[in-house]
Amino acid sequence: MILILGVTASGKGKLAFELAKQTGAEIISIDSMKVYRRMDIGTAKPPKEARKAVAYHLIDIVEPSEAFSAGMFLKAANAAIEEIKGRNKPIVAVGGTAFYIKALLYGLFEGPGSDSSIRSELKEQASRLGLEKLHEQLRQIDPAAAQRIHPNDEKRIIRALEVYELTGSPISGFQQQWEKEPPVPENWKIIGLRSDKALENQRINSRVKKMIDDGLVDEVKSLLSEDKPLSKQARCAIGYAEIIDYLEGKISLDDAIEQIKINTRRLAKHQRTWFKRFKNVRWLEIQPAETIFEQLKTLLQEIR
Repeated sequence: MILILGVTASGKGKLAFELAKQTGAEIISIDSMKVYRRMDIGTAKPPKEARKAVAYHLIDIVEPSEAFSAGMFLKAANAAIEEIKGRNKPIVAVGGTAFYIKALLYGLFEGPGSDSSIRSELKEQASRLGLEKLHEQLRQIDPAAAQRIHPNDEKRIIRALEVYELTGSPISGFQQQWEKEPPVPENWKIIGLRSDKALENQRINSRVKKMIDDGLVDEVKSLLSEDKPLSKQARCAIGYAEIIDYLEGKISLDDAIEQIKINTRRLAKHQRTWFKRFKNVRWLEIQPAETIFEQLKTLLQEIR
């Protein structure tokens, strides 16, 4: 089983497709937004032609109105792996959602149990005081977790505060214990794509322009017109959140496009930080498609 990871817009999807096509493999997508149906342009799903040529898994499996979690991903991914193995086909996993990659390789960090009364109280505080206040509380008791968790990530802020209430210890301490010596995933060969920041930013800008040219605004309009509202998770997706702000008259289209670029660069930085934690990744510098595929084939021969 081969896993290809890289920051957004690194070209990992095209490389995975070429590898799968050459080897007869099936592809497992490791992307928290490609799971949503009809969210196509903004999530940079593989084109229909590619999905006809190669079997893809974990794309278009939930409605945009539904929530999706790492636990749901892991269950679906493990089922797909067993299904593909049953057909004696090679597996290529590809994606940039770092937490999902970690779950696939090492399992999920469960942490202490939950308490519905504590969680309800924290949700009430979030509604009454605002998430900023709760994030500040978290920063006081667990600076490491506060640095990792975005100030708008209500679910993770509340979970971190809940763990502290339950145990008197910061959640980052439990996570560090879990991360110390993860088992080596010997059944996976892990390939990473990387480049310098200038090229990375250039690729991000080109991708955002292509999304707008391909009709991202109309895609978001169509999603907003559906009977069931977008889930909070879907609304917060980069590319969608900014266009929603534009359609609601909060910002201009030019500002929305610029904000998509800024937020995508932030995502890439976050991904780079996560990927540094993964062990035994064989890195390839981003090159033109033909060149990097030849490099990949050589590398796979070396590590098999």
